[in-house]
Amino acid sequence: MPSKGISSPLLASTVRAVPFTLPPPPSPFLPIHRRSLLLLRRRRSRSRSECDDIEEAKSPSNTSVAAVAVKNGDASVYKIIHGYLKQKNNSIIKVAANVARKAASNKLSRKTSDVFDTLLQKQQSKWGTKTGPLLSGICYCIASCSMILLNKVVLSSYNFNAGVSLMLYQNLISVVILVILELFRLISTEKLTWKLIKIWIPVNLIFIGMLVTGMYSLKYINVAMVTILKNMTNILTALGEIYMFRKGQNKKVWAALFLMIVSAVCGGITDLSFHLIGYTWQILNCFLTAGYSLTLRRLMDTAKQSTKSGSLNEVSMVLLNNALSIPFALILIVIFNEWEYVYQTEVIRDPMFWVFATASGLLGLAISFSSVWFLHQTGPTTYSLVGSLNKIPISVAGILLFNVPVSVENLCSIGFGLFAGIFFAKAKMS
Repeated sequence: MPSKGISSPLLASTVRAVPFTLPPPPSPFLPIHRRSLLLLRRRRSRSRSECDDIEEAKSPSNTSVAAVAVKNGDASVYKIIHGYLKQKNNSIIKVAANVARKAASNKLSRKTSDVFDTLLQKQQSKWGTKTGPLLSGICYCIASCSMILLNKVVLSSYNFNAGVSLMLYQNLISVVILVILELFRLISTEKLTWKLIKIWIPVNLIFIGMLVTGMYSLKYINVAMVTILKNMTNILTALGEIYMFRKGQNKKVWAALFLMIVSAVCGGITDLSFHLIGYTWQILNCFLTAGYSLTLRRLMDTAKQSTKSGSLNEVSMVLLNNALSIPFALILIVIFNEWEYVYQTEVIRDPMFWVFATASGLLGLAISFSSVWFLHQTGPTTYSLVGSLNKIPISVAGILLFNVPVSVENLCSIGFGLFAGIFFAKAKMS
């Protein structure tokens, strides 16, 4: 009869625990020779039971960790497990830890100790496998949502009219943090060479244009409409793939792209806070974002060949983009006369403005790391789908937090656009 105290299926499959209700001791009124004979019989019975358990564990069909312990170790381990289960130490980690301590004190074989080390490592790896994708996905979603909302706060709520200066500040934060992490050897990046910089300059110029246009469009357009209009980037990218890489798309993808066009047009028509300048910046942002993706894909192999290791990881690309953008951003600040505006504006004297601006810079770097982590834990398919689903909370939060005036028609257009984005991600999977 199996013990009610065994809760671990790993051990329950191999250990036949002794029932907790033990027989009463022999009566003291029995003759001494009869008492001795009865105790001897019980010991032999218990020994036969343990031997049967051990023989069962040694069977080829039994592959549990406890059975492996008996096959690779010695039978005393099994007896120790019996003892701890009788004491209701049902947690597999507790049993393993207790057996490890007992093994050390009893000087059990090295093979047996290795078996229980493997048991502990398997339990820890199972925990990591279950929580890794979930934790990385949560970090990626929080970072990407917060980044957009904080930029909207800095540019709209504080009415900050220097998008290039904000980009420069955020990129400086990223470069400083990456350099500090590299000094402490927490990350590794490729060394910058003139050959690599020359190849990367076209990519970096498009990267700067993408960031600047994104800043200005977010200043004039509400977050939900920015999210919907960004779907147009997928259309331009698909057309660019046909022209540059001769890569076609299936019918589902084209149907999803058509739905995106419809949702963007309907959203613009029904947008109560329509702003022509903001929409112009966003259209430019879509072209530059698609151009950045396509150019990066085309020059990646050439860039890898110009490095000493022959590879270029994500961290190196983040450092390269942010470091090279600093001199170009300074030139743009002088051309647009932003330095004078920043010097005279009162908003930079508000401590909370710097809190939001710094937080947005940190989140920009967090997006880079969390996206790589999430992609490594899951894969491109899940990453793409979660990215599409992530637009829903961003849109809802943008409407609620900034008191955006919306109509029923506009809400339907936004919902239709979000559906089109999810449909596009599913179509790309097929």
